[in-house]
Amino acid sequence: MVEMRVAGIALDAASRSPIVLLRDPSGRRQVPIWIDQAQAQNILAGMRGDQPPRPLSHDLMVSLMDAGGLRLERVIIHAIEDNTFRAALKLHSGNEDGTAAVEVDARPSDAIALAVRTGSTIWMLEEVVADASIPVDAEADAADQDQFRRFLDKVSPAELVRHLSKAQPEPDTSDDQQNGPEADDQPPGNASPGDGTH
Repeated sequence: MVEMRVAGIALDAASRSPIVLLRDPSGRRQVPIWIDQAQAQNILAGMRGDQPPRPLSHDLMVSLMDAGGLRLERVIIHAIEDNTFRAALKLHSGNEDGTAAVEVDARPSDAIALAVRTGSTIWMLEEVVADASIPVDAEADAADQDQFRRFLDKVSPAELVRHLSKAQPEPDTSDDQQNGPEADDQPPGNASPGDGTH
């Protein structure tokens, strides 16, 4: 397994969808995972250590884990199935007999949002890194991150709703259509796998 770190959030040039970028220790490979705007904001809030007036969903999850005596040891992104990344949370709970380990299935975006809030490590199987990684262009990454931050700073909630509505494809109800990955799983013009957010 390869320990990955969150390199930042970028925007897909074609679909304008946010992408969370995970980078390997060498800094030469990164894995892009397509996510939605709300997930991008949750990950960014965790990275910045924002303290909202009321807890966001992932802040609440961390509080519930603390209350239940659970500790997130690591996030493991272990597969790509049907153009969707698969992840698991490795949790430890203290009990009278010592520590018990539990693994819970999770969307990668939720797992990453929890990892950045708890300081937990993010691991990815080498086969997944090899299949999904792209070479790193640090200059382009920085430009994409700046562009996404500017987008978030100037967009109002109403504009965000309009933007997301336009990004959703019209449903095709024809009987001969096979069930395939949803739009968030594979953005138009891009063969890279997504988070499987819906």
